[in-house]
Amino acid sequence: MEFKPFDVRHYPTLGVAEGYDAWSRTYDTVVQDEMDLRLLARLTEVDWAAAGRVIDLACGTGRIGRWLRAQGLAQLDGLDLTPAMLRQAEARGVYDRLLAGDVRATGLPDAAYDLALMVLADEHLDELGSLYREVARITAPRGRFVLVGYHPHFMLNGIPTHFNRADGQPVAIETHVHLMSDHVKAAHRSGWNLAELEEGLVDAAWLAKKPKWARYEHHPVSFAAVWRRS
Repeated sequence: MEFKPFDVRHYPTLGVAEGYDAWSRTYDTVVQDEMDLRLLARLTEVDWAAAGRVIDLACGTGRIGRWLRAQGLAQLDGLDLTPAMLRQAEARGVYDRLLAGDVRATGLPDAAYDLALMVLADEHLDELGSLYREVARITAPRGRFVLVGYHPHFMLNGIPTHFNRADGQPVAIETHVHLMSDHVKAAHRSGWNLAELEEGLVDAAWLAKKPKWARYEHHPVSFAAVWRRS
């Protein structure tokens, strides 16, 4: 779904690669753990330490990779579209391999992983079918896919993925709205079944860091889904 009809801020908008190249220097200081890591920690359908071969898709600066290693993962690869993000991920030293590529066409071998993970990236895809198909291809028959996303509720309230440039001016990154039903339909078509779903709300912990978000208290800001191959 096009984001434009819901846009109330009208920030200048960059493409995904250009946007994350510009954001890479400040990304870790902007994205809060309440957005993603807190949701990952709440999941009960994944035994991280026993996950086997894991790929962190759209791995970015390696924030998620660092958390995954702390959970006891034995084998972890990362893939991202943006060279600047990959350089930061490499500096963290938590991945066995880092690869440049598109999550919709990774170039990875069939059934190469037991678990795939993607965090805060699906809103940059214009459609979801190619993502779910590709992840089904690169995961083993009993594989799982954990997806953490920016909640469509916030996008429907007119707030795109955005950051401030060095001069303080806000800029958005290309954003698309995917309803929860869009995820379910795309996943089912590629042989995935939903095993778990968590939603993260703007709460006291959020407001302690972002008091200007008081108007959004109790609103869902992110979600985490665990998909199992059928």
